[in-house]
Amino acid sequence: MRSLNGMSVLVTGGGSGIGEGCARYFAAKGARVTISGRREDALKRVASSIGARCAFAASDVTSGTGRARMLEAALSHGAGKLDVLINNAGNILHGDLESFGAEALEGIFSSNVIGPMLLTGQALPHLEKTQGAVMFVGSVHTRCAFPGRAPYAATKGAVQVLTRVLAGEFAPKRVRVNCVIPGAVPTEINVRAGAFDEAGARAFYASVASAHPLGRVGTSTEIAEAMEYLVCAEWTTGAILDVDGGMGLGLSRI
Repeated sequence: MRSLNGMSVLVTGGGSGIGEGCARYFAAKGARVTISGRREDALKRVASSIGARCAFAASDVTSGTGRARMLEAALSHGAGKLDVLINNAGNILHGDLESFGAEALEGIFSSNVIGPMLLTGQALPHLEKTQGAVMFVGSVHTRCAFPGRAPYAATKGAVQVLTRVLAGEFAPKRVRVNCVIPGAVPTEINVRAGAFDEAGARAFYASVASAHPLGRVGTSTEIAEAMEYLVCAEWTTGAILDVDGGMGLGLSRI
């Protein structure tokens, strides 16, 4: 199994939540981490608190220019190489299906599926040189039905299928592709979507703790620990790993 020490890692959506936790964890293990996202102030905060092992690129994964910028930054910070791409950036929509127009649906597929697909294609030649790894982030929304979350669940279902298809496609190049499926982990995604204010988000996560058989929500560090295995295990590809406190088991009390 490989070591994170010395790896060059690009984490999209690294300004908060799971992306931030992943950046902190990987940097602490000796990786040179580049984080990207739309909010420059958040990226600066994270990068400055991590230190010299973390660089940032304020860029949007849905933009061709943005994807080129974040990849260039990762190569520069990583001494000309890229070992790992973590496709973490994403958005969510809340509401009944009939409330969404085409523009909103196209937007969430662009940020959660199309942008990451295109970035992965651009990163592939560099990952082939290092026999590196791609990581996608799925969701427990594909294990449990949450009414009002259809667009988000659909994008995460696409990501999970994409993981297996690309694992087969990239295998001859010795580039591995895996996916982690988190349960409830406190992030800013619902606040950014306008579903809650910060106090409401805290109350929401407290309320769903009991939906996890292990009795609590997860942490971004626990998701990063799973990612470490998937990006370092040299004979693991096409894996979809549930790290959800048992939420996706769908246990019944009946």
